[in-house]
Amino acid sequence: MASPCVRVVGSVLGKCANCSAIKSPVTLQLCRQVCMSSALHRKNPAAARPEKFTAEFVQKQIEEFEVGKRHLANMMGEDPENFSQEDIDRSIAYLFPSGLFEKKARPLMKHPDEIFPKQRAVQWGADGRPFHFLFYTGKQSYYFLMHELYGKLLNVEKHQDRLRAKGLFSSDASPISLGLSRWFTKEELEVSLVETISTDDYTHFVQLMERLLSMPYCSLEQQFIQQYRRQLEAQSMHQMVPPLQRDEKGVAYSSAEGLRKTSRSSVVLHDCGSGRVTVNGQACHHYFSVLQDR
Repeated sequence: MASPCVRVVGSVLGKCANCSAIKSPVTLQLCRQVCMSSALHRKNPAAARPEKFTAEFVQKQIEEFEVGKRHLANMMGEDPENFSQEDIDRSIAYLFPSGLFEKKARPLMKHPDEIFPKQRAVQWGADGRPFHFLFYTGKQSYYFLMHELYGKLLNVEKHQDRLRAKGLFSSDASPISLGLSRWFTKEELEVSLVETISTDDYTHFVQLMERLLSMPYCSLEQQFIQQYRRQLEAQSMHQMVPPLQRDEKGVAYSSAEGLRKTSRSSVVLHDCGSGRVTVNGQACHHYFSVLQDR
């Protein structure tokens, strides 16, 4: 309806302007406002595609969750101020017992931040211009991360060059203590960036991170590197690891035994092996013909 109205108003204004020798300032200003409003309507996709969950909606859900949590704590005779999420889950399982095998179909009461996924805010202004300089790449968060990562790598290289010029460079600089941690998986990186990336994009990210980590003075960017690593569960410190053994050829190996119900297994891992896995003298994919058994 907006376009026909604009054409009608424009034709009327054009005819009125042709009747007079000089266009009045009021007519020019009205024409400019009508044309500008129609252009903004075409360039503003947010008007046609509103956000799925607005900030006001999520905030209202959080307030209702807090009220419901206090009511649930009072029903269970617990302290509302110290009622944790574990207490909520236990109370819901007690009040609404369910035998459904699918856990997602069971009753739950989670914080709205866990229920409603993160979504990207509007990335352009009222005039239709994007805020970010990498908007037209289609993956502005990913490419900005790669841009920032390469900048960190150049900073470490410049620092190493300055040390070389002063004769203070040492290749035995203290590395970063990663401990029991790993890089973000592709899914975790997508959640962090609020973007969908390809497998090649994730591979390039890990390769550039490994390149930064391999530099002698990478500890300068330790805080940046640790942001994209996930801590693993700590292993038991009380478990006794047997020392390596050597066969008649002097090759180191380690053996262990495992129990699973009525089954018993013995595993032997040789150093500098071929990488093949055999089960009772047969290849793993031949012994376990069903993929699920592997």
